[in-house]
Amino acid sequence: MSILEDVDGALLDYPAAKAPGCPFDPPAGVRELQQQGPLVRVRLWDGSTPWLVTRYADQRALLGDARVSADPDSPGYPLQTAGTPSRQQGLSFIRLDDPEHARQRRMVTAPFAIKRIEAMRPGVQEIVDGLIDDLLAGPRPVDLVDAFALPVPSLVICRLLGVPYEDHDFFQANSKVLIRMSVSEDERAAARRRLADYLDDLVGRKLAEPDDGVLSLLAERIGTGELTRDAVAQMAVLLLVAGHETTANMIALGTFALLQHPEELARLRAAEDPREVAGAVEELLRYLTIVHTGRRRAVLEDIELAGQTIRAGEGLIFPNDIGNRDPEAFPDPDRLDLGRAARHHVAFGFGVHQCLGQPLARMELQVVYGTLYRRIPSLRLAVDAAEVPLKHDGFVYGAYCLPVTW
Repeated sequence: MSILEDVDGALLDYPAAKAPGCPFDPPAGVRELQQQGPLVRVRLWDGSTPWLVTRYADQRALLGDARVSADPDSPGYPLQTAGTPSRQQGLSFIRLDDPEHARQRRMVTAPFAIKRIEAMRPGVQEIVDGLIDDLLAGPRPVDLVDAFALPVPSLVICRLLGVPYEDHDFFQANSKVLIRMSVSEDERAAARRRLADYLDDLVGRKLAEPDDGVLSLLAERIGTGELTRDAVAQMAVLLLVAGHETTANMIALGTFALLQHPEELARLRAAEDPREVAGAVEELLRYLTIVHTGRRRAVLEDIELAGQTIRAGEGLIFPNDIGNRDPEAFPDPDRLDLGRAARHHVAFGFGVHQCLGQPLARMELQVVYGTLYRRIPSLRLAVDAAEVPLKHDGFVYGAYCLPVTW
């Protein structure tokens, strides 16, 4: 589905098509716009003409600027599709600006603090090892998405939030609706409502019988008057969906990329220093940038950038996939190099709205990438690479399935 065109009317299939011949590279048309300049006018599906911010340094500068708004109800905000929700329709604090954004975000910061996440590492290692044991004992070939990539983060986020994993089929099915661009506004709203109703019921149970999960922590805020019950349910939807969808796609797509780069895979398999594995995770995050539809903002006050005045009421799109391929920030950016110092990437965004769950995602990926290829050293695709179905129609990029064998 073409959702972006330049102002002269030349259609750009963004993000619906990656570069020809490589499923991991950004769309060629958007890369060409990066060569045109740091700010390029584009036309969206609704006729609006926001600015595409093409360079890494400018993306960081503007994403960290208080004069831009994450609120989709702000004038000029560039909606991705007709079904993109306004802040009144949910998605919690990620659609709010400070100070309300900061107030709500602080309520869930502690469980995602690095020290607490590191304390979860042995449990995540146990989950990963158990699922690999099941892989090795089961049939071949196998779909790595269903058998491994999706269960790992689903089990982890359920433990963290206090959500019963036996309900995973329900929340995974509705999550898939939320992250697909091709569904209607009504379909997406219905899926969001089903998840919110489910989590609202669960919050009610946590109020009666609290545990040590994040949902119980949030439920406490209802009693103090800091949050409404509906706000807690919407926040829980965000944490549940983001907590498993993004990491699951990174596990599968990262494995696909490594299998297409055998020298880098061998390098990772041989890594004994945990810092090498951590560095490999950062490079894969940069190289793949699975949130590939461009972060969106609206301008609240005039901003001068690169000799151009961006006016209040205009929209901004940050295609982080080409930001992470900017040669000024990452020399030879189209090469996957697991030895590269890449932690300054913008795969998690930047500024006050950068991903809350990044410590958890990093830890999970370190455990997965540091374990899977050692324990199954002969892991390989069971189909031709061109046959792997990819999520070109999703707000999060990945593989629908990844048939593997060994």
